[in-house]
Amino acid sequence: MNAPWTPGLVSFQIDRSHATPITAQITATLRAAIMEGRLRPGTRLPSWLDMASQLGVARGTVKAAYEALADELLVFSAGAAGTRVAERAGPKPIETKQVDIPRPLQGLERGFSLRPLPFQMGVPAQDAFPAKLWARLRTRAVRANAMAPVGPPDPRGEPELRAQIAAQLAITRGICCHPDQIILTSGYKNGLCLTLMALGVQGRTAWVEDPCYPVARMGLEIAGLKPIPIPVDAKGIRVDMGVRAAPDAALAIVTPGQQAPTGVTLSPERRTALLAWAEREGAWIIEDDYLSELQLGGRAAPAMAANDPAGRVIHIGTFGKTISPSLGLGFVVAPLALAGRFGEVAGYLNPAPNVTTQLALTDFLADGHFLRHLRHMKGLYRERRDALHARLDPDIVVDAFAGLALVVHLPRGYDDVALAKRAPEYGIAPCPLSVWYANPAEAQPGLVLCVTNLRPQILDKACDTLATLIDEGAAVPIAAQAA
Repeated sequence: MNAPWTPGLVSFQIDRSHATPITAQITATLRAAIMEGRLRPGTRLPSWLDMASQLGVARGTVKAAYEALADELLVFSAGAAGTRVAERAGPKPIETKQVDIPRPLQGLERGFSLRPLPFQMGVPAQDAFPAKLWARLRTRAVRANAMAPVGPPDPRGEPELRAQIAAQLAITRGICCHPDQIILTSGYKNGLCLTLMALGVQGRTAWVEDPCYPVARMGLEIAGLKPIPIPVDAKGIRVDMGVRAAPDAALAIVTPGQQAPTGVTLSPERRTALLAWAEREGAWIIEDDYLSELQLGGRAAPAMAANDPAGRVIHIGTFGKTISPSLGLGFVVAPLALAGRFGEVAGYLNPAPNVTTQLALTDFLADGHFLRHLRHMKGLYRERRDALHARLDPDIVVDAFAGLALVVHLPRGYDDVALAKRAPEYGIAPCPLSVWYANPAEAQPGLVLCVTNLRPQILDKACDTLATLIDEGAAVPIAAQAA
């Protein structure tokens, strides 16, 4: 189809004093005429020379405008037949049907990218993040990455960062490993996904602590495994009960350094028993080291991977709790025999994220900022934990110091899930304790109160609000709360 060029249908207003380049002005005018249908498909545009003469601009300016429209598939070159307006599909009708797609983690997270509230889990102290230092390191990393050779990055992560992590793990967690055993991930969940893909254990059973991080239990189910809840006591996971319940399980997920949410440390006897079971049955131990060295009661116990002669422990760490979840970086330390397999899975399906952030984190570790930050945060969190414990209403009894949180039990009859769901309306965000158990209906109701963002100036108000919320929860029957 050959539609005629009608100059009157396109009105050019070239403003040489405007900040918008002349090429962009020409492109915008022609784009609008095409999109509005004033220039029909098949219309032949004037040649570069003719259009440049009409507008009083350089021929190269018109050429650049035509090329920009071609990149948008609005025009095409027909050789000797000139540049023509392309055929375009008509606009799609507006979809009027309302689609309700549930938000992921709806029962566990109040939302995403929201300002953290007092008592909220999983968010480090916002006021203590070294923002200026990190901005400077990231700016330097952006510049370095822009000047680096163009080529596919190592899917396991930048070699310099993996070497720094290996050095830090030797200091903070007692793990001696080769940098090539380390695979960079976007965080704990991504590390667990990488691990399950590398092990290929779909259809098998897995031990999980009871109580445990709900995401780990649900993640196993989504990945096609059957989680078997194993009780936790004052010494950690009951290995003897796990052996009786599922001796042939493919793996066990544990938080040996600081059990989540109880805060207990896995005893040496239980560690030995767990490692012996894994070696005997050919099973794997996934060590969730979510708080790393952030042990507020003293130096953290060594990681299980630090004493694993049979190579059965897969160590998963994250910088989300120690620095910030906004980094989107974590790591897996694979046993030596599995390091190649983990690298292959990363290369084909799960490559390391965001090279720029990796480069900035490399300098953060190499210059000693990470260890200084850990020392500072341990002191800060200890102060905030003790201040919360001292300030809580006397009727609220603390059951345990658990990592960066306090665990408080509520009397029978409370619906801790409904209470936590209403809490953001009051400006606080405690976590219900019962959702950490395999059978929430039979669990003791309670709340997990994270201390990280309890700045002194908001502590009194947060504690008073919590007491009010709990008092109101006592006056509402469970059936009414559920409704």
